[in-house]
Amino acid sequence: MTVTLAHIWRHPVKSHGREELSEVALIEGQTMPWDRTWAVAHEGARTDGTEWARCANFSRGAKAPQLMAIDCKLDETSEALTLSHPNRETVTLHPERDAPQFMDWVRPLMPENRAQSTHVVRVEGRGMTDTPFPSLSIANIATHAAVEAQLDTKLSMQRWRANLWLDGLEAWDEFNWVGKTLRIGEVEFSIEERITRCLATTVNPETGERDSDTLGALKTWGHQDFGVYGVVKKSGAIRTGDKAQII
Repeated sequence: MTVTLAHIWRHPVKSHGREELSEVALIEGQTMPWDRTWAVAHEGARTDGTEWARCANFSRGAKAPQLMAIDCKLDETSEALTLSHPNRETVTLHPERDAPQFMDWVRPLMPENRAQSTHVVRVEGRGMTDTPFPSLSIANIATHAAVEAQLDTKLSMQRWRANLWLDGLEAWDEFNWVGKTLRIGEVEFSIEERITRCLATTVNPETGERDSDTLGALKTWGHQDFGVYGVVKKSGAIRTGDKAQII
């Protein structure tokens, strides 16, 4: 069966919205353009924004589930970001220049008993991915369907916040790729490791409410992993519908 690239997603501000694309140009050794370009540090953060930092420094869906319901659209030229949420008015702003407005907009979405969002950071040259190396997250639609079947419920794929979704595989095939090279369209990826998942995946990205035990479902397979991290080893463009294969 032919394996194809079904979806491309980016997340301009880490844990604060997602946007679907039809194509993207990727550069060797770099994160996806405009993916996790910004991150929202909280009052307990131990980072000055000059280099990559662990996700514990940032406001994110694992601790603030309502953040999972944010959608966004980025104007790459002006860097203006339009944010929407079922419980907030839609707003357009620049994440850095309009940071006070951004903090005001997100404040009602933060639990009162959690460290509050304070400022936006941006590291030149890379996105603030969950890995210290510049990665993209790659997921398998069949594995998502296996989790749905285990829970006996439909789930939005946006729970997993993956960059690339592949169709035409068997469930869990992606775990066999670690240490191998994946080609999608013109681009080649080195598959580095499996992705261990957190509480963010238990949240419904349409409502911002925790409603499914995705972690419990994963543990029935003896782990808490979903998807793999890839590093761009050969630059080029990828488009939805492109063929994918291990080479």
